[in-house]
Amino acid sequence: MYSAIAANKRETWLLIIIASAILISLASILGLQSGLEPGYCIIVGTVLATIFSLFSYFFSSSIALATSGAKEITKEQAPEVWNIVENLTIAAGLPMPRIFLINDASPNAFATGRDPKHASITFTTGLLGLLNKNELQGVAAHELSHIQNYDIRVMTIIVVLIGAIMLTADVMLRSTFFRRRGSDNNGAGTALLIIGLILAILSPLFAQLIKFAVSRRREYLADSSSALLTRYPEGLASALEKIVGVDKPLQHPNRATAHLFITNPFGSHNIRSGFANLFNTHPPVADRIAKLRKMI
Repeated sequence: MYSAIAANKRETWLLIIIASAILISLASILGLQSGLEPGYCIIVGTVLATIFSLFSYFFSSSIALATSGAKEITKEQAPEVWNIVENLTIAAGLPMPRIFLINDASPNAFATGRDPKHASITFTTGLLGLLNKNELQGVAAHELSHIQNYDIRVMTIIVVLIGAIMLTADVMLRSTFFRRRGSDNNGAGTALLIIGLILAILSPLFAQLIKFAVSRRREYLADSSSALLTRYPEGLASALEKIVGVDKPLQHPNRATAHLFITNPFGSHNIRSGFANLFNTHPPVADRIAKLRKMI
């Protein structure tokens, strides 16, 4: 388990470096198209990547909660949920996270925050009404595992970097199609435009694949960590099975935060087609259930 966590962190930081490199390349080519010096373009691209990373680190959690319509609750408002989370945090040696609730019939949950001291767990009302105590413990332990493994930090940083890549790529595409013909007379300028156009078209695709790959790896790891924490893999397996049975999407799903949830908030949890699954933020739930039940 510990070797898997270490390997996952190494791979994820590599993906962050790749995402930053794509952003810096896009910004540099955009600057060159505008006639700026190469060195200055690289500096600007690096500064942009750093700014977006810092913004993600400090504010992405609040943005995710606000866009999801989550409201913070107290122990008096939901004592059973509060006690389950509190007992699990004691067992895991973690500080108590803030608990939020989304008024939505779709059963789902997610964790966010920059570290265990600034973390929160969000449940939907549909999830609380659907699961029994053991199943809710499995889901809560899954989300606490995301906090314990620092998945929450990495996944939110990736989100903002990807947003920056897509924004920069869009600006590049627009500038490529609308720039004046007079600037394209020399071969070097034409080559630069072609390279920029190719990068601008492919970068959003690469960015989404990076986000999906990170999310899928970490869902499997959090499932395993949840079973280790509760000593009862069937709790989470049964919870996932019930969620699949409902297969009800959130009322207001958001693609920017979809990968944070325990299952796909858009529904269709068991996509197995190779091409379709490539663009799914979550691994097939049936595979996750099978892996959990192999641990029993």
